[in-house]
Formats: sequence, structure tokens, C-alpha cells
Amino acid sequence: MKFCTYTLIDNSPDPISGRQLSTSERFQHVVRQAQWAEELGFDAYGVGERHAQRFISSSPPVVLSYIAASTSRIRLLTTVTVLSLLDPVRVAEDYATLDQLSGGRLDIIIGKGNDPDQNALFGYDVDGQWDRNREKYELLRRLLREESVSWSGTYRPSLVDATTQPRPLQSPLPIWHGSASSTESTELAAKWGEPLFSANGFHPMEKYAGLIRHYRERWEAYGHDPADAVVGAGFNGLYVKKSSQEAVEGYRPIFDAFMDSPGAKHNKLPFTTLEEFLEQGSVLVGSPEQVIDKFGRYQEAFGHELSGVSLEVSGLSDEENRASVETFVTEVIPVLRATYPSRVWN
Repeated sequence: MKFCTYTLIDNSPDPISGRQLSTSERFQHVVRQAQWAEELGFDAYGVGERHAQRFISSSPPVVLSYIAASTSRIRLLTTVTVLSLLDPVRVAEDYATLDQLSGGRLDIIIGKGNDPDQNALFGYDVDGQWDRNREKYELLRRLLREESVSWSGTYRPSLVDATTQPRPLQSPLPIWHGSASSTESTELAAKWGEPLFSANGFHPMEKYAGLIRHYRERWEAYGHDPADAVVGAGFNGLYVKKSSQEAVEGYRPIFDAFMDSPGAKHNKLPFTTLEEFLEQGSVLVGSPEQVIDKFGRYQEAFGHELSGVSLEVSGLSDEENRASVETFVTEVIPVLRATYPSRVWN
């Protein structure tokens, strides 16, 4: 098993202490977090893209370039690049530049995004976002792999013998498809024979397991070898303590604050109690043994080879969060790496 961590750079006040970082402080925190992830042995660090509300992650290529210069080994992810809003020519240029500057450490994860405010900011209606994502991806894929591209479509002017510069260092530059809610994303990933990353965030396991099954079914229908399908999965929260009781009681105020957050309300979480959330959701809360057991249930359902956890827990003190992460790294990750093989980044 390989492990990544990521951030959307939410700069909301802490839901329990009320402390608000300045924009500069928040960015510096992200850079230190990426360096810490590298020190801890994580395989990759991701920065998502948002263009509205409380998020300051509107320019992942810039943030990831700074992180590339501040680290030496860890791979860099876009979690996700909101391609439905962007010009594929600009995306190809930005990320090929980052791939060159980082020494070929970049993987792109593309997706349509799930925030209607972003569409309005870029002058798009929500209707049609899947069509935009599909068309723009097929152009982006060609631009990153080919020179002298001629192309015409609906959502940008035609291209004639276009070659974007610079060219990526990796050939091909790895691209994953982010999946959270629709078979549109799993279909696109399967069609092109590319890996899938399941958000696995706000709902019970079966919702995401169903999308992953669809990906594998369509993968085979497109004529790809079923053994070649690769899946990653995120987990919605991490809090590891020596005992289950200590973990649950420590996480209770964090859960209460989370349920009152804009993200939880927007995604319409189906959970009403912490106990439901721990039983049915993907959050990894408990003793090391409990976390290993829960992770195993998800791996059995998903067959994933890359796992994502956030090193940020809103409402948790830095000291408590660091202790939790370090317990996860020393007592959980080694077991999972030994138990579940991975072909990712080998």
C-alpha cells in the first residue's frame, strides 16, 4: 500500500478555538506540512483546487512548485484539478512546467469539481459540467502526449498543429480520474485505461464501492486487462489513540463541529451521530488495531493500492494532531504496507 496526504487549503477559523490564520501563515503551514509528510515517509502530497468561499487553493501549480523546491523525494498530486472550468492548453503548460521543475514527481488527478460557486465565477452553468470535463480531458490528454495537435470542440477555439511548451519530463505524465459521485468519472477513467481515485469522503462505503465496481466493469468492457486497473481511495479523517475509548471521546467535539461545517451541509451527510459516522463512514478513528481492521474492510471492498489521509483535523490542537499522525505512521502504516501490495510509483 502507498500513502498520500493532501489539502484543499481551507482557511476557515478553527471551529473550536476560533483562531484564524492569515493567508501567508496558512500557505507556510501547507509547505511545512508537505515537508513533514516527506519526513514521515508518505509517498505523495496533494493540493486540491477550489475557487470560491473559504478556500485559498485557487492556484495548485504555484503551491506545488513551491513545495517541489522545498522537498526532495515526495511525489506531488493535484487533488483535484478542476478541469471542467479550465483551458486545457493552460493546464498542459502549467503542469508540464511543474513536472520539469520537480524532476518528474507529478501526478495529475482531474475532476469536474463539486462547488456550484466555482462555475458561476468562471461564467459557466452547472449544467454541462460533465460534458466540459470529458471534452477538455480528451484535449488535455493529447496535448500532454502529442505535438502538432489539431483539434476542434465546443468549449474552446479550435487548434491547428498546436504544440504546448514545455513538454512534460515524464512520458506519459501520469493522470488519475477523481471520483466522488457519478459514473461519468468512472466511465472516463475506464475508457482511457487510467487509474481512478475515489474520494470516499462523505457517505457510507457502498456508494463508493459501487462506483469502483462500475469502473472495473467498464474497464474490462473497453478491452483492458482487468488486472491492470488501479484504484486509490481517500479517508475522511484520522485520529489514532492508544485506546478506542480515548479516541472516540477525543473525536466527539471534532465531529460535532464538522457536522456544522459548510462542507458537511453541502454534501448532505447521512449520519446523525458520531457512532453512525464511525461505523458507516470512512473516518479512521480508534486504536491502531481498530484502524487496521477498518482499513482492511475498505481494502477488501475497493481493492485499492493508494490511500489518502489528511494530516489536518479541524478543531484538534497541533500537539494532539501530531501525536495521532505519528501513531498512525509508526503503528498502522507498516502493517498496511506489508499486508497490501501496490504497483503505484514502483
